[in-house]
Amino acid sequence: MSMSQPFLLHINTAMNEAYVALSRGNELIGSLDNDNPFDHAAFVQPAIKALYEEKGIAFKDIKAVSVVNGPGSYTGLRVGLAAAKGICYAMNIPLICLHSLDWMALSAKGMDVDLICPMIDARRMEVFTAVYDTSFTYIIEPTAMVLDRNSFQELLEKHRVAFLGNGAVKWKALMEAEDMVILEKAGTTLDQIQMAYNRWEFKKFDELAYTEPFYVKEFYSPAIITKKQ
Repeated sequence: MSMSQPFLLHINTAMNEAYVALSRGNELIGSLDNDNPFDHAAFVQPAIKALYEEKGIAFKDIKAVSVVNGPGSYTGLRVGLAAAKGICYAMNIPLICLHSLDWMALSAKGMDVDLICPMIDARRMEVFTAVYDTSFTYIIEPTAMVLDRNSFQELLEKHRVAFLGNGAVKWKALMEAEDMVILEKAGTTLDQIQMAYNRWEFKKFDELAYTEPFYVKEFYSPAIITKKQ
């Protein structure tokens, strides 16, 4: 890989399992994980420092910070964005915010399906979700949804659908259909790195002063998907 490729720092505390990672261009060079969702705030900054020291990289070498910015855990989103913005402000480098559902949807690459539906558990029978076609274009934009047996009835009548993430487990318990695929684990460190590097190449950065976590429920009412438009 060319030595001109940028070092990027990546933060993800949106889910139960958190990580921080370093990449050069789109290549992972190191990561540290935390599987305790109640400990993400205490994990992030020491993990970043430890990763820098382990890889011999100085703060000044980092050219941008990416963060998975929602939807997800309200507390986790605030923790991750605060850490990312603090580093970007201190080092005067760009911020790259990535949507959780877009990141999760990439786990369906190569699957024999028509539509992709990542789901994040939002407690009880509610999920944060969206629906994509196989080119990762929105069919249904991000929304909060209370699941019932009819939530995806018309989609499943016409399409083979991949349901991804911890919210898909709740859906599976409600409904079994022949033309659906369930994948509980969705979204990888490498997916975040690739998304962030693409944004870096096109200089698509987020406004540091005004960016807030993407909670979904502040902007969308709970909805039931009825059919593809």
